[in-house]
Amino acid sequence: MDESKPAGSLRRGWTTGACATAAAKAAYLGWRTGDCPDPVEIVLPGGARPAFSLATSEVREDGARAGVVKDAGDDPDVTHGALVIATIRPGAPGSGVTFRAGEGVGTVTRAGLPLPPGEPAINPVPRQMIRDNLEEAARAVGGPLDVEVEIAVPGGEELAQKTLNPRLGILGGLSILGTTGVVVPYSCSAWIHSIYRGIDVARADGLDHVAGATGSTSEKAVQVLHDLPDHALIDMGDFAGGMLKYLRRNPVPRVTVAGGFAKMTKLGQGLLDLHSRSGAVDLAWLAERLAEAGAEPDAVAAARGANTALEVLETGKRLGVPLGDVVAQHAWRTAAGALRGAAIALEVVVFDRDGRLVGRMPFHPVA
Repeated sequence: MDESKPAGSLRRGWTTGACATAAAKAAYLGWRTGDCPDPVEIVLPGGARPAFSLATSEVREDGARAGVVKDAGDDPDVTHGALVIATIRPGAPGSGVTFRAGEGVGTVTRAGLPLPPGEPAINPVPRQMIRDNLEEAARAVGGPLDVEVEIAVPGGEELAQKTLNPRLGILGGLSILGTTGVVVPYSCSAWIHSIYRGIDVARADGLDHVAGATGSTSEKAVQVLHDLPDHALIDMGDFAGGMLKYLRRNPVPRVTVAGGFAKMTKLGQGLLDLHSRSGAVDLAWLAERLAEAGAEPDAVAAARGANTALEVLETGKRLGVPLGDVVAQHAWRTAAGALRGAAIALEVVVFDRDGRLVGRMPFHPVA
């Protein structure tokens, strides 16, 4: 089965880990035989055997290098089109397969990630994929397995600024990622992964307060509100449920959920996935919250026919009723349900589009 073929109408792609593995295997075979195979076939963790075309290759006296252009399929991945280069050099006797970060690949500088500080940001599964495929190549040509593998992504340091690597303490470039070798379009697995790693880094650094935000405006506002360091900020996006469920298993003493009014209204309605695909703002529900906040019946009736959540928020402001606080209280109940049983104090804060605080449910224990 060709894993890169469409899933529905969307074309699958390959992770940076799969591309690095293909480049490393081609370079190893080039080093041992004098010719880098093109295309080169690798085995993925699930057993599939895709083939990758080479964009570059070079055999040297002391090793070889090969490069593969990453094809992320139809996924909006910042590394789509990036060149992933592996250089193979002989290693010290008995060293086995060792790894180095080349140009554009980051280095871990904080605890809490799957790799210790000082290690190149080539994650454990890609490392094992590379080892497994080099072992297969070594058996085929009778070569040694004491080798150094350097992975580079030219331009990766600039691309990494569009990821959460700097916040996670991965400096100098990208991470080489992937657990299956396959990118499923719009699965958002990389985003969920970054949420988990952000929480892990905060816990390892001993932070007692993290804040998950739905977007950049609410993130900046909550950072100022609590004077939080960058690595206490979790880019939650629409994945409130994913963040909260991970925190339930890996608790931090204080957690703030921050977001815009419409997103927090959805959370208040009981939605843990805040994306539009999972549901829209229920204006009838929001009108009931306006009544709960103390608005007169005619204003509540008008709110039921409003065009947007923002329109209802402006009505609440004009009437001087605490609609934002009421929405925050309901959002808190939904979030607390996802955290149930954890020793966590939870806060919900709601901001308008300009980053002004319009609603708040203060810290209360969820257990």
